[in-house]
Amino acid sequence: MTTPDSAQAVALEPKTKLSGKILKTTLAGALVDIGQSIPGVIHISQLQQEAVNKVEDVVKEGQTVEVWVRRVKKDRVELTMIEPLAFEWKEIQPDMIVKGKITRIETYGAFVDFGAERPGLIHVSELTRGYVKTAGEVVKEGEEIEAKVLDVDRRKRQIRLSMKALQPESVEGAKPEREDRKNRGAADGAKRKGKKEDDYQMETEVSNEPQFTAMQIAWQQALEKNKGRGKVRPKSYKSASEEQEKLFNSTLEKRLPTGG
Repeated sequence: MTTPDSAQAVALEPKTKLSGKILKTTLAGALVDIGQSIPGVIHISQLQQEAVNKVEDVVKEGQTVEVWVRRVKKDRVELTMIEPLAFEWKEIQPDMIVKGKITRIETYGAFVDFGAERPGLIHVSELTRGYVKTAGEVVKEGEEIEAKVLDVDRRKRQIRLSMKALQPESVEGAKPEREDRKNRGAADGAKRKGKKEDDYQMETEVSNEPQFTAMQIAWQQALEKNKGRGKVRPKSYKSASEEQEKLFNSTLEKRLPTGG
């Protein structure tokens, strides 16, 4: 049966977490017993994030410490007491799924700490399916979430994430953004169409009214004035023509010479 003392150091992977005991401190670092056939070594720069003047200021002989594997060599295992990043830049790839915590919320999106050097950003449009005005409507600071990596820009040191990409196509109680836009467009189109139909209907009604020439209207006004009426009422084309013919015949009879 394999025991920790006989375990092969080469089986250790980088970032493996171990518990060990400080065997000896030196000016350059400390030796640690991690239950392997070869010793573990912590360099002074790997004792903590802040600068260290003396190793004894951080660790002492006989002290039990938590360490992580950095590299495995033939004669030693290089360790660190600084918790390593869960993801190095080269390890972050599009389409991978990560879990993290919301650390900051802005109107345009939310920042997520998922163990990388820089937090990832979930844009407001990638929080959920459907329209979202601000990120605070969907997530809160400290909330644990799961997201999909959309893009990694190592030069700009930016990571774009999406929660929406992990959600089903249709979420109950929320309309897809495209559908919202489509519905809003359809409503606007219906209004415009309704207006056009109303305009068309008004034009049709006007075109159905009796059409009079300028001469017919003049005769109509003269007749109404003679009858003492102040308001001109529309008459049919036939009525106006009959009145004109009577007046015209009467005028001719008065002017034409008689046969005597």
